[in-house]
Amino acid sequence: MDRAMKSFPFRSPVAVLAALAVVGIALFAGWTLLRPEGLPAGFAASNGRIEAVEIDVAAKIAGRLQDVMAQEGDFVTTGQVLARMDTAVLDAQLNEAKAGLQQAEIGVDTALSLVSQREAECNAAQAVIAQRRAELDAAAKRLARTEDLARSGTTSLQKRDDDRAQFQGAKAALSAAQANLAAADAALGHARSQVIAARAQVDAGRATIQRIQADIDDSSLRSPRDGRVQYRVAQPGEVLSAGGVILNLVDLGDVYMTFFLGTNQAGRVALGAEARIVLDAAPQYVIPASVTFVADVAQFTPKSVETAEERQKLTFRIKAAIPPDLLRRHIRDVKTGLPGMAYVRLDPNVPWPAELQERLPP
Repeated sequence: MDRAMKSFPFRSPVAVLAALAVVGIALFAGWTLLRPEGLPAGFAASNGRIEAVEIDVAAKIAGRLQDVMAQEGDFVTTGQVLARMDTAVLDAQLNEAKAGLQQAEIGVDTALSLVSQREAECNAAQAVIAQRRAELDAAAKRLARTEDLARSGTTSLQKRDDDRAQFQGAKAALSAAQANLAAADAALGHARSQVIAARAQVDAGRATIQRIQADIDDSSLRSPRDGRVQYRVAQPGEVLSAGGVILNLVDLGDVYMTFFLGTNQAGRVALGAEARIVLDAAPQYVIPASVTFVADVAQFTPKSVETAEERQKLTFRIKAAIPPDLLRRHIRDVKTGLPGMAYVRLDPNVPWPAELQERLPP
């Protein structure tokens, strides 16, 4: 045994260390030749997660939820009815408002009839005035002739006094007729104001019907966007307050990846800069995107995104949005929450590497 050890070429510690160093250098050289090529200068990369704008489908007014026609995970389109609220109370209010409108319309007809009556009274009063004015004119002429005859002694003083009395009576009758006309004019003005009030009540009744009908229409809750149901919060039969959430949707027309970059790289990212997204679930595709948001306040990177060492550094949150027309073409295949990598071109003059050229599903 000792003889064999003595014959071994690396029997000294120095020789053993030298041999290990040679092996290490060889392994490092092999790894250097075989390792994947990194990003060229002018690009930055970080891992992130696909997100989308969330929309709450909620009750406009308080009431009982009658039915929900969408389940979690369903794809829904703009205008699709997703849920209905019970409208029994609103239907009763609508019938009451319609009856009130009919009553108000009858009130307008009544007020218009009163106006016609008051106008006739005014016309009659004006005719009486004309008559009283003619009587006064005749009495004045008769009094003038009587006074001339009385001065010449051809008529009695009694006749003169009687004609004077008739003249004063005709004058008083004209004044009374003019007062009656003024009263008739006032009554006509009041009747016309009643018409205006009645028509205002009709307008108010119609507005009430429109408001109630709008509440009834809003009781059929429709999807505001093309999207996917993420959560179903309420169940049929539940009583909801105003603004009570029934469903939560993700807007599949506004999808982006959120990721984080360090200070040096984030400071070079411009709004509108080109980006690429590669999802872990579909690494064969390279999805085009553009930077739509760069946080103006630094923060610590979330644990689920970066390594423990990088979490100790301040980073900036960035969003890379996928083009809406691309989303529309594949909207039924879009899913949120998928992890992947985001690549940003910091220098617009540097071309994208071959492995990051745009590659989309057919």
